[in-house]
Amino acid sequence: MKKLVAIIILILFIALCANVFAQKPSYPFTVKVSGKGARSIVFIPGLGCSGDVWNETVALFEKDHTCYVLTMAGFAGVPPQTGASFTNWEKGIAAYLHDNKISKSIIVGHSLGGGLAMALAADHPDLAAKVVVVDALPCLAALSNATFKAKENNDCSGMVAKYSAIPDAQFYQMQKQSMPQLLADSTKLEQAVNWSVKSDRATFAGMYCDFSNTDLREKIANVSCPSLILLESYFVNFKDAISTQYQKMKGANLHYATKGLHFIMYDDKAWFETQLKDFINR
Repeated sequence: MKKLVAIIILILFIALCANVFAQKPSYPFTVKVSGKGARSIVFIPGLGCSGDVWNETVALFEKDHTCYVLTMAGFAGVPPQTGASFTNWEKGIAAYLHDNKISKSIIVGHSLGGGLAMALAADHPDLAAKVVVVDALPCLAALSNATFKAKENNDCSGMVAKYSAIPDAQFYQMQKQSMPQLLADSTKLEQAVNWSVKSDRATFAGMYCDFSNTDLREKIANVSCPSLILLESYFVNFKDAISTQYQKMKGANLHYATKGLHFIMYDDKAWFETQLKDFINR
């Protein structure tokens, strides 16, 4: 009898250990991996976007690089997770790269993803060999408000409640009307709208609110790797103010697109790809 009890206890212990060790770490995004090159490129999309926004860009590099394309939890149909915030997402990306021994990568981020790329390069220099920021600023709010200071305890609950209460059909129309202000390529508009509509509304609103309160102007002084900053053509009107925002990022290389809007990878595709290839293959 004692032997039987001991065997049962042993089986339960083994089952418990198997269950614990079989669990994979949970990251606040899904990852699509392609290519088998020795160098790695990490692609981070912007607010409400799928990692598919990088499909045409990835095709240029996956022959000679291993490409990791993220879609953040709650965006473009990926199930949301609790605790979504700019800081937690940065930590989650860093954890994934450390856990998978992906060091000295080229980190490419668009919009919100560009902010995350800057923060990662600043806080985790071992992870970034180069960083590419696509149409993002260290502090977007400061562009229209020179005295802007980030709130220490920013409450996004009101915005989350407001956006969550909007009926789906109305939100679709809102996105359909606003997206042409961000994307000039009409062939991509419906796709971008659908990504937003498929996003979890609370995550969408919460991250918009959180990123709007993010100020990286001091943090980017810690970025030590080469950096390429690609900005939409309209931003050239604020060139001095933008240069001031980036002045502490050593060697920040700023370039302004020749045409188009926020989605530079679509709107000024040839220029964007040339800039990216020259920088990555250097």
